Amino acid sequence: MAIHPTAIVDAGAQIDSSVEVGPYAVIGPHVRIGAGTTVGPHTVIEGHTTIGRDNRIFQFVCLGAINQDKKYAGEPCELVIGDRNTIREFSTYHIGTVQGGGVTRLGNDNWMMAYTHLAHDCVVGDHTIFANNAQIAGHVVVEDWVILGAYTCVHQFVRLGAHGMTAMGSVLLADQPPFVMSEGHPAGARSMNYEGLRRRGFSPARIGAVKAMHKALYREGLTLEQARERIAALAQATPEAADDVQRMLGFLAGVNPQRGIVR
Repeated sequence: MAIHPTAIVDAGAQIDSSVEVGPYAVIGPHVRIGAGTTVGPHTVIEGHTTIGRDNRIFQFVCLGAINQDKKYAGEPCELVIGDRNTIREFSTYHIGTVQGGGVTRLGNDNWMMAYTHLAHDCVVGDHTIFANNAQIAGHVVVEDWVILGAYTCVHQFVRLGAHGMTAMGSVLLADQPPFVMSEGHPAGARSMNYEGLRRRGFSPARIGAVKAMHKALYREGLTLEQARERIAALAQATPEAADDVQRMLGFLAGVNPQRGIVR
């Protein structure tokens, strides 16, 4: 292992022989790090933290610290990070709580810029981008391919559906359905992420179905239940978009009526 002599690595840590650890890093006894990962100078990795393969962790990152939930009483909760993530300077990701399932989870191939924060029990999928200072509170779910603009703040228990995007400085107090672009304080829906979908290979027919979903949710004055019925009909009208329709319907089925969706 390429461990700098000034780094402090507990003998109980399980670290692959190919891992690189920079100067003055601190790694605790319950940490596991997979092959090809690099740990930058002055990084602290503690708690029951598992990190996968080929991650790039930059200097001054803090991973696996105890959460900031006042109910936490020292239970052995976890932080689990997948493969091929880039985690930039001063990011802080905390372990979960027993009330939230015990695990904070970051998936694969995520691009996490400086000062990002994952609070306890958050679940972040794959291929997301968190721009500088994007912060998510406890129990937040961020699905695949979501982009959070710089200084985005997400309230606890909020969900962001796949392929969505937020503008810089957005404050999300309600669920953001798949494909939606939002902005504001509090955030409101502005459009769908059509350009992002094109870049990911969505066909014109699928993008057309997403436009129809946007119209049903935001342009026709329908209740959420009426919009769901209108969206469900799109699966027959555009079979190519059936999976996209099911993604939207599945997300809307889980919306808390008290919180609602961004409007």
